[in-house]
Amino acid sequence: MSEVWIVDDDASIRWVLQKTLEEESIAVRVFANAQDALDLLFANESPPAVVISDIKMPVLNGLRFLAVLQESYPAIAVIMITAHADLASAVDSYKGGAFDYLAKPFDIDEAVKLVHRALALELATPNDKAAKPIAKTIIGESAALQNLFKMIGRLAQTDVSVLLFGASGTGKELVASALHNNSKRADKPFVALNMAAIPKDLIESELFGYEKGAFTGANTRQLGRFEQAHGGTLFLDEIGDMPLDMQTRLLRVLSEGGFYKIGGQSLIHVDVRIIAATHQNLSELVHKGLFREDLYHRLNVIRLNVPALKERQGDVELLAQYFLRKLATEQGHSVKSFDSNALAVLNAFDWPGNVRQLENVCRYCDVMAVGDTIMRQDLPDELQAVMQGELPAMLAAQTQPQQHNSLPELSWQQLLADELAHMVAAAEGAVEPVGDGFAPGDTLLKQAEKTLLVKALALSGQHKQNAALLLGWGRNTITRKLQEFDLG
Repeated sequence: MSEVWIVDDDASIRWVLQKTLEEESIAVRVFANAQDALDLLFANESPPAVVISDIKMPVLNGLRFLAVLQESYPAIAVIMITAHADLASAVDSYKGGAFDYLAKPFDIDEAVKLVHRALALELATPNDKAAKPIAKTIIGESAALQNLFKMIGRLAQTDVSVLLFGASGTGKELVASALHNNSKRADKPFVALNMAAIPKDLIESELFGYEKGAFTGANTRQLGRFEQAHGGTLFLDEIGDMPLDMQTRLLRVLSEGGFYKIGGQSLIHVDVRIIAATHQNLSELVHKGLFREDLYHRLNVIRLNVPALKERQGDVELLAQYFLRKLATEQGHSVKSFDSNALAVLNAFDWPGNVRQLENVCRYCDVMAVGDTIMRQDLPDELQAVMQGELPAMLAAQTQPQQHNSLPELSWQQLLADELAHMVAAAEGAVEPVGDGFAPGDTLLKQAEKTLLVKALALSGQHKQNAALLLGWGRNTITRKLQEFDLG
């Protein structure tokens, strides 16, 4: 009978996975550290079909454990899990030969499906090349970025075309660069070209180059971006702005693997991986006849959405700290930091310009702030509306009961204290608000619990068990609270 081994220093994770898999009639064995599992394997114990292993563990970390398993037992499907999800973890897991990767808190149903897939699949012996170290170029720990890291880790191991969607300033070129830097093409060129930044009459020569004498002013032979990227990756940003005639030429290159220079007579063959990006709705452009449908399908093999900064809950502070450290290094001065009130404004802002806008705000504050602490009054004009209490729609909805004319403090603790005082003051004729039915503290606690519950469910994709883990509640508590607040 196929067996699954669970290796994690967290007893609660081991228990949940074990009980859930055993309910699926799957044989399970658990280990508190990887060394114990290896000792049992090397004692001629029958190897498991699947191993679920944490990455961050004492004695022997998960990635080293994975490397040993791949060397000695390459047929074992290894699923890596971690509470510290980042790009490096995801990419290193896939490069090391992992079957898949999960970030805590994970959906237990997703984990079970993953185990069933691993048990059903006869894995080929993976490539035993050593994983190359990578640079962490994408900053953040949000759930949205964890999903992005996972996709980058998986897609980096292939040559498949990728189409990146995302608003301006979200970092699509960083994602494209990460896909290249962690692929087998990493030692070859990464060439980027922004279609929106090139005049239409120059796009052909930029992409394909030209021969000497091809037109007036062509005094030398010029390499195009395709030739420059030979063996590597060509990133075509804002592909939706490419003229239709160039779309036809690009499609021919992708279909035939070759092209002619302007004024050239010889077919030039190239080996290039294409990663394209856009902030536009390409399917709508296809419908309007502004983008070739066949090219759209050729590029849209894998669609990857790059999240907006407002969707990356908790990442604003990490990014701000990163940009301030970077600026301190560039300018040769001590690292500045935002105080708590300034950070509250940054977290409340909607960031229509995304990460690029945040970087520019940090650059402004680094120059304009006096001293090493950046305060609310040091923030640029575009954030002044937040300082005056004109919060984004989501924050305004959450604080609507308070009805303050201004927000002298944006910390949640101050807002909560102000709301309690407001409720007491609003009690008609209550000199000492202790009468029957008057319990503002209890009311606020219930409102806070409901707010936390709704947010935890949203963050966990409406999965009740993961929401309970986020809140530190038990299964029965979350069920009772859902009934109490009529949340289904």
